[in-house]
Amino acid sequence: MDPSPNATVHVLNGVNLGTLGKRRPAVYGTLTLDDIESLLGGEFPAVNFQFRQTDHEGEMVGFIREAANADGLLINPGAWTHYAYALHDALEAVAVPKVEVHLSNVHARESWRRHSVVSPAVDAVVAGMREWGYVAATRYVLEQRRG
Repeated sequence: MDPSPNATVHVLNGVNLGTLGKRRPAVYGTLTLDDIESLLGGEFPAVNFQFRQTDHEGEMVGFIREAANADGLLINPGAWTHYAYALHDALEAVAVPKVEVHLSNVHARESWRRHSVVSPAVDAVVAGMREWGYVAATRYVLEQRRG
């Protein structure tokens, strides 16, 4: 039984993540965002997940603002991780448990991927666990809700 009934968690996916399952499967895996949403629904059946994906930075800022009344927020900013200060500022203004998620281990890849402008505005970072990073991040935000 899910320990957090009635919780709402926003799962925000950024630029190029709509191509999951097709784009570089050796790096990002073969699952699509729909598959990840189904995985989370199966792991946490009592949680209301609000999944969003966009390739437009301003739209992502709006999605972050919508999460202000949620119980938690997961964000995979994609390449915006490294330069989108607007996302940093929007995340800073939202007072809910927040986790930055990356499917690949960004620290074992190109050097430019190792710096995140988003990380200082979130509570935790999960990288390199592929789809299971979303599960771990969800567990974290739900535990923060209970705490």
